[in-house]
Amino acid sequence: MEEQAKSTLLIDLQYLPCTKFFSTLLQFDEIILESHEHYVKQSYRNRCYILGANKVEMLIVPVLDGNKKILVKDIQIDYQQKWYEIHWRTIKAAYGKSPFFEFFGDYFQKTLQKKPHFLWDLNYELLTICLKLLQINKTIRLTENYNKELKSGVFDARGLINPKKDSETGIYYQSIAYQQNFGSEFVPNLSMIDLLFCRGNQSLGILKKSFIK
Repeated sequence: MEEQAKSTLLIDLQYLPCTKFFSTLLQFDEIILESHEHYVKQSYRNRCYILGANKVEMLIVPVLDGNKKILVKDIQIDYQQKWYEIHWRTIKAAYGKSPFFEFFGDYFQKTLQKKPHFLWDLNYELLTICLKLLQINKTIRLTENYNKELKSGVFDARGLINPKKDSETGIYYQSIAYQQNFGSEFVPNLSMIDLLFCRGNQSLGILKKSFIK
């Protein structure tokens, strides 16, 4: 993080965000979600990664008109494919026997079954669930317009957490290994559901340790 103290985080809203997202969020008093940027393809905005029995699985939410310049809050989900059933089946196969799946699983299944019209609404509800299960209370608001230049005290994390390059610029993060369901080697920075289902009420403590001050 920059040397100057920052109290507000500006960040893009993501689908079942990774642990780096939440570790970063923990360091700020106020969170602003960027709702007036143009939708960015091949980003965490519509995808996440979980650990399956044989490999890391990528879950993608299909969207309509993703190639056009549309505000991220206006991007609609494509339900021609039954992606939500595939996502839940994949999640259940990966985590159904995890220690905390029986306690947390229903929250995520019910949200996917609601079939919200907009990607933003889906991501926001899933974020809210994760924060609730982690017992993280933060002031969260949305941008009212897009600003390239930000006022003092706001840390701009837009685009910094990216699956294509996974940029570390401005974010000091180190994954803390924990017991995962599969494999002998720890896979870092998966979706928060990996940590929640595997470690439950220990998740918040692991996140706090992953931030390098």
